[in-house]
Amino acid sequence: MTASEDLFGQNHVRHYLDTDGEEGYEWRNGTKILLLFTKGWKSGEGRATPLIFEPDGEDYLIVASNGGSPAPPAWFRNLEAEPEIEAQVKGDRFRARARTATAEEQPRMWQKMAESWPDYDAYQQRTDRPIPVVVLERA
Repeated sequence: MTASEDLFGQNHVRHYLDTDGEEGYEWRNGTKILLLFTKGWKSGEGRATPLIFEPDGEDYLIVASNGGSPAPPAWFRNLEAEPEIEAQVKGDRFRARARTATAEEQPRMWQKMAESWPDYDAYQQRTDRPIPVVVLERA
């Protein structure tokens, strides 16, 4: 396991920010990581979360899996409260608007994300909630 593969949570965020993604962009099993910057839906405090992503045209796709738990991840609740966010891919930090994939988009986008991280299919089997694919559209 390389040093980048071992990164997780806020340690991952620090390394990514300090190196403009030189450490942390490439992660486990060839996945790519972006940083999602949101505001806590209750606290209003800034949050940074490293997430697996795939580009989709000019947009970026992420998955609100939370490992298949019954509740969505906190960052997804933050997006529901305030969809205007920032994201960073390597050294490129930009403003974006987050939205959940439509029913028509979801199957194609899910397949794309599951090809990148096959565990998403297992996560979906662990929970009754439909796990959303989130589309980040540059502002």
